[in-house]
Amino acid sequence: MSPALKNALLAFVIASLIFGTGFWVSNLVNQARVNEIQTIQERIATDTLSLETQFDLLARLSCDAITENSILSKELNDLAERLDYTERELGSKNSTVILLKRQYSLLQIKDYLLMQQVASKCNLKPVFILYFYSNQGDCDKCDSAGNVLTYLRKTYEELRVYAFDYHLDLGALQTLISINKIESDFPAFVINGKTYYGLSDLEAIEKVLPLDKLATSTPPRAN
Repeated sequence: MSPALKNALLAFVIASLIFGTGFWVSNLVNQARVNEIQTIQERIATDTLSLETQFDLLARLSCDAITENSILSKELNDLAERLDYTERELGSKNSTVILLKRQYSLLQIKDYLLMQQVASKCNLKPVFILYFYSNQGDCDKCDSAGNVLTYLRKTYEELRVYAFDYHLDLGALQTLISINKIESDFPAFVINGKTYYGLSDLEAIEKVLPLDKLATSTPPRAN
């Protein structure tokens, strides 16, 4: 066998080994990703059932047993973070993501209605933000607005933030949009019954919040 042929054969073997190793590693990474997402999906399904049960229990509590901390803000926020991760990994058009978003949107609407009842019954004064965004490429400010709302939700204990995909095919959500007369001008907000459009930075959103009604859990960050 000539040296040239030996070199060519050796190069082929090395290239095959590199390709095979890369393919194997890629498969391991992809499988780990799939397993992680499946685990998150199972946790979301379990959390959804748990929240449904907690809604029923909270609706039966007396005002003496209800405080701001007993309402399901943390559970919904944790669920939102897992759903955001799943959507980033699988894409907003994935059928599993859409199903999970429908379930989560229903939970948010149910929590919103429950909180309104509890606030009226027990003289609590939460501040509600309904946030409507779009994933169809027609909202260049939605990422910024979403990040600001995440910060505000962690900063103010009495702030209740509900985020909805405006174009999600869900009857209850479309009814909520119709009742509040929300136009397809994003980002859109309903803050304690008043509608705003185009807000995206911390200063602009805090300017329309009733800050005197909110307790600060962490010092506000300078803009």
